[in-house]
Amino acid sequence: MSTHLPQHCPTPRELDDLELLVSGALAPLTGFNEPGSPVTLTLPDELADAPEIELVDPEGLPLARVTAEGSVTSLSPAHFGPFRRLHLTPAEVRERYAGRVFVPVAGPLTVEDLAELATHDKLVLLALTGHGTPEGIDPVGLVRATLAAAGHLPDAEVVAVPLAAHGDATADHLLGRQVVDHYADGDEVRAVPDREGELPEDVAAIVDFARPPLERRGVVLFFTGLSGSGKSTLARALQDTLLEQGTRTVTSLDGDVVRRNLSAGLSFSKEDRETNIRRIGWVAAEISRHGGVAICSPIAPFDATRKQVRAMVEEAGGEFFLVHVATPLEECERRDRKGLYAKARAGQIPEFTGISSPYEEPTDAAVRVDTTGRTIEDALADVQRALADAGLLGDT
Repeated sequence: MSTHLPQHCPTPRELDDLELLVSGALAPLTGFNEPGSPVTLTLPDELADAPEIELVDPEGLPLARVTAEGSVTSLSPAHFGPFRRLHLTPAEVRERYAGRVFVPVAGPLTVEDLAELATHDKLVLLALTGHGTPEGIDPVGLVRATLAAAGHLPDAEVVAVPLAAHGDATADHLLGRQVVDHYADGDEVRAVPDREGELPEDVAAIVDFARPPLERRGVVLFFTGLSGSGKSTLARALQDTLLEQGTRTVTSLDGDVVRRNLSAGLSFSKEDRETNIRRIGWVAAEISRHGGVAICSPIAPFDATRKQVRAMVEEAGGEFFLVHVATPLEECERRDRKGLYAKARAGQIPEFTGISSPYEEPTDAAVRVDTTGRTIEDALADVQRALADAGLLGDT
């Protein structure tokens, strides 16, 4: 193990690709960033010129070394994660299951699917669990649903294959065929049509738990806007409404509260302010993972950081609902009860959003609200209508 090498934790998609690379499932690919390949690794700027780095899992366990050219050398297999025992290499699958019929499974198997597959003995269901695959069910839920489906089939086995999506449907289709062929190694491959239909009762229960209806899903309500725009007031009003209904658990991640408890010690430099937003995003995503509602109201002036928070939430299986409280700067300054804008214009507060630091207006907000000359109830109604149109939180 080369502990002196700089370390980097890849994204979930890149970790999936790494597992398939070192197992040989992506052969003839042997590394990242090969010409024409969708299997890529993006490094942070500070590691871009490193001749070699060590890739680690989220817990810091070294997994592989990778050179600047993308060549990969395995250090240790992944040890953690749900159903790790089902993550077999193609060589292990050939040793255990040669001569069987292989069935790639990208979604829950229906009653009709199982009736067709039941005509075959000794099936191997390849649960394609990679990140970024089409919405419907998360990787863990897919394995659970596939195991339940296997119980309806004679002598069926399940293998988890972390085949990730890369944003290119044609390339991903070709890559998927290549991976499945490595596992089947010449044995019969039987495709399941991509169709909707009735699910067996036990499979349906797993799918409902893994991907509940929108009105029961974890949600991050993210209010962004200038200081004095009214975003915190709107966020508190929505929180009160949800608590009065008593149908969801609600957590407030207000800027000042977070600063005191989660981000104590951070300065108000741009770097630390963005760190603060990412911390809020991580906590909010975890709340959404467990079906709760998180309400956040930071300024969050930069589009890239807001998108990072959105990605965290979506990776956790939650819904990200962005509210742009678009009250104009002039109105925010007029309301300036704390005198912050006056101090910023006098040069007493550096990097103040809207004055000496930019605010990048979101183009991906679910709703845009200007609170100028409006009551809180009137402005909140805009947010509630947008939530209803999105099918979130039921009747607010």
